[in-house]
Amino acid sequence: MTRKIKTTLLLATCYLLLDSCSNPEPLYQEQILALGALVDISIWGAEPDVARRASTAIAEDFNRIHTTWHAWEASPLTRINETIKSGAAANVDAEMIALIAEAKELSAKSGGLFNPAVGKLIASWGFHSDEPHGPPPDAKTIETLVAAHPSMDALQIEGHTLKSNNPAVQLDFGAIGQGYAVDVAIAHLRKLGIQNAIVNASGDIRVIGKHGGRPWRIGIRDPRGSGIIASVEMQGDESIVTSGTYERFYDYQGKRYHHIIDPRSGYPARGVTSVTVVHSDATTADAASTALLAAGLKGWQKTARDMGVKQVMMIDEQGIVHMDPALTKRIHFEVTPPPKVEIVSAL
Repeated sequence: MTRKIKTTLLLATCYLLLDSCSNPEPLYQEQILALGALVDISIWGAEPDVARRASTAIAEDFNRIHTTWHAWEASPLTRINETIKSGAAANVDAEMIALIAEAKELSAKSGGLFNPAVGKLIASWGFHSDEPHGPPPDAKTIETLVAAHPSMDALQIEGHTLKSNNPAVQLDFGAIGQGYAVDVAIAHLRKLGIQNAIVNASGDIRVIGKHGGRPWRIGIRDPRGSGIIASVEMQGDESIVTSGTYERFYDYQGKRYHHIIDPRSGYPARGVTSVTVVHSDATTADAASTALLAAGLKGWQKTARDMGVKQVMMIDEQGIVHMDPALTKRIHFEVTPPPKVEIVSAL
């Protein structure tokens, strides 16, 4: 599966973890290519052989998820989409059913702003490609695709079968896939007895434990440049995910089009350049960061409350940072002068 591939967000592990590389022992680090992006793995305090086996296991997890959930190359997901289109029931394995059920729940909580059923719309914008490109779809095409109302509510799950009465539904889990893979990786590390680690799938991050005697410290990408705008110290088992309009895009006839599509309008979301969510699991944080960016400046607080996320940092197109009080207490800005910050009411 290829998701919102954050190729422009790929900062070196030492950079993202800020100070972790100044004292490399007993820190084990490895970088693998999976899900169309680079995945950084850092493990503290484990024997090297154990850490290497863990990295191999994570690579296998990510590659399995990639081949299962790929949205446009032949995969179990594309076969499911063809079956849905025909009106028949698709047989789906237990892991896929579980993720689809979770995605249905998250989509409902988001008011449909996180909507993995709009694969046809995403494809029409040219993002079902390793190298997205124009031209963008015409207004009539967008209007038709939106009017078809593809939604996760249109999916019926019965045991291990999946069916929909709406042939416009085409599943694309790009907005949740890397977060889900990160959660799977952390669960695998725990089964191997590893207690202190971080898995970073190009900006979808989850940490457990600590980096020696201090917390893991994570940098947040500056949407206006190649560096970081802020950092946050993670607390135990926690995830941090950033979605941005700079991640995956193309320029066509002097205009830029990014990959985060507002399912209400059918067009790329406007008004916000990045959203960072801190939450207990990466799957929820991943879905929420996409939904909040689509919600925009007027609707994001309600969407955050409905999705159960309480720590959010949003950067608008003017560079103004919008944050809730809980995250404000944890954020350290790394730029001088710091950006203008507007603190909203508690989520």
